[in-house]
Amino acid sequence: MSTVRQGDFSELAKDYRHRPGYSEQVLRRLAVHVRATSSGFTVADVGAGTGKLTELLANEGLRGHAVEPNDAMRQEGIRTMGHSTAFGWRAGTAEATGLPAQSMDWVLMASAFHWTDQARALAEFHRILKPGGFFTALWNPRHIERSPLEQQIEALIARIVPDLQRVSSGSRACTSTLAETLVASGHFDNLLFLEGEHDLVMDRSRYIGVWRSVNDVQSQAGPERFRQIVEGIEELLGERDQVLVPYLTRAWTVQKKGV
Repeated sequence: MSTVRQGDFSELAKDYRHRPGYSEQVLRRLAVHVRATSSGFTVADVGAGTGKLTELLANEGLRGHAVEPNDAMRQEGIRTMGHSTAFGWRAGTAEATGLPAQSMDWVLMASAFHWTDQARALAEFHRILKPGGFFTALWNPRHIERSPLEQQIEALIARIVPDLQRVSSGSRACTSTLAETLVASGHFDNLLFLEGEHDLVMDRSRYIGVWRSVNDVQSQAGPERFRQIVEGIEELLGERDQVLVPYLTRAWTVQKKGV
């Protein structure tokens, strides 16, 4: 098992196909809020990864750009969404998307905003958004409180990596100051927060694949301890062929101020 560096998803792209999508109910409510049915509406999915959110947006009839800095992740997204022309893929970062000024109606970052230089990213989103455009930061953490299995796994990880500092879980601890950050930037106002529960049944292989795609745990645990974590999860699963995993999509949406 190779060493995974924090924030570098090159070694994890192949496992990202196992990851869950986001709550369709939350996305549809957000689409109404941002008036996504208006003529010529254009979306930027920034930090698109392998296209988990991009595909859902395309399925809702939206069109635009998928911006992803990591070559391996971007190529996996292009491969899995090769049938769709709704989104064009391009290299770029949250701080430098490469998109024209005032060209987007809606910018989203799914499970990625925590990896950015947030002040620079918000300035860039303000630049590329049309007047009155919207930015949404959303995450899709496991709803641990609803699952005894997930609670057991968290306890297992805490025993093996007691000094673990979660980065990308989208938990309340990781997002407790997000609303303040978004508004204090001076670029946005009219904050709206939405969250919605959704459950997903996975087969055993996919469930383990999801865990193999988790960057912050792997990078801090190192290969040997992460091997112990995966083996411990396999043991906790017992003879199960399928796993019901509860998720909680949490989304913060703000509107561009001024022009």
